[in-house]
Amino acid sequence: MAALLFVPAAVVAGALTLASERAGRCLTYGEQCTPGLPGWLFAWSAGVGAVVFLVAVAAPAVRVRRAALTAQVLAEGTALLVILSHA
Repeated sequence: MAALLFVPAAVVAGALTLASERAGRCLTYGEQCTPGLPGWLFAWSAGVGAVVFLVAVAAPAVRVRRAALTAQVLAEGTALLVILSHA
């Protein structure tokens, strides 16, 4: 379930980021273009979220699925924070 909500949440986070004053000035005038969190952190957390999603879906034990879901939500939350850090 958390994997289905990640894409809409990422779109909303991206829209909020683009609506910020800093991002607007960066796009319009090339000013205040300070980087947020590194892009590799987004790639890593999105990748971990995808792998843990597969574990959560395929694991036969309930305990493993719960742990995988928790790890998935944390990884996707980290990816969303990377998007928002550019605002």
